[in-house]
Amino acid sequence: MKLLSFRVNDKNKYGLATADGVIDLQALFPQYGSLLEFIPHLHLVDTLPPSAKQANYSFDEIAFLPVMTEPKKIICAGVNYRDKNAAGNEKSSNPVLFIRFADSQTGHLTPLLKPECSNEFDYEGEMALVIGRGGRNIPQQEALHYVAGYSCYMDGSVRDWQHACFTGGKNWPATGGFGPWLVTRDEITDPNALAIQTRLNGVEVQNDNTASMIHRVPELIAYISTFCLLTPGDVILTGSPGGVGKKRTPPLFLQDGDMIEVEIEKIGCLRNRIVNEVPEAV
Repeated sequence: MKLLSFRVNDKNKYGLATADGVIDLQALFPQYGSLLEFIPHLHLVDTLPPSAKQANYSFDEIAFLPVMTEPKKIICAGVNYRDKNAAGNEKSSNPVLFIRFADSQTGHLTPLLKPECSNEFDYEGEMALVIGRGGRNIPQQEALHYVAGYSCYMDGSVRDWQHACFTGGKNWPATGGFGPWLVTRDEITDPNALAIQTRLNGVEVQNDNTASMIHRVPELIAYISTFCLLTPGDVILTGSPGGVGKKRTPPLFLQDGDMIEVEIEKIGCLRNRIVNEVPEAV
């Protein structure tokens, strides 16, 4: 299944993406107010009669929202691909982790905002996973059973604000593209065997395979669950391959009008246009 969050007629909804458009699952399961609430109950989709599996909206009628609009946690792995790791192929003992805030996200086909005060807005294409079952101290061999599904993520990085830690460069408004949808776990046997590409204005800038992760998906879940309770709807970003703009000679940063795409095998393609931020008084 492909699950998504979207907005139509000034209302936020969640649904099922099909070849013909979007089935409004919220209308069918009104007791769950968001995809976050529905995640533990995905089995209910199998109970729908064929008459309910007709698209309610075309893709042109909706605005995509971040797949998970208000996750309790977004935990991100840094320097988690071999080509990007400064130590080469040497594996660090523990993953490098940082936090992204839920309100820093935006959806598929919506603008990514280049901060006004930054000259180093960078791209990082990543695979995201969403937790489907809660748990702590999850064994690696069981970790994939705690996953609801996988998605594409553009982890936009404001390099000139990262300074001594990642947090300042990762949490500007609308700098994290998340979508277009969540592909459920049953459709992806091995999340560490997927081609991942990032394209800037149609030109490939990152090309790797999730097999190149230093800390693979089960290890990330197991490690994170040792220090915090993972709950349904929590998001884990699994890191970005080499080829980011900051490491290029000369550096290559995102500019107003650019189109950035993240495509992952068996999942889909996330597209976002870069737009200069217009700060507003709050």
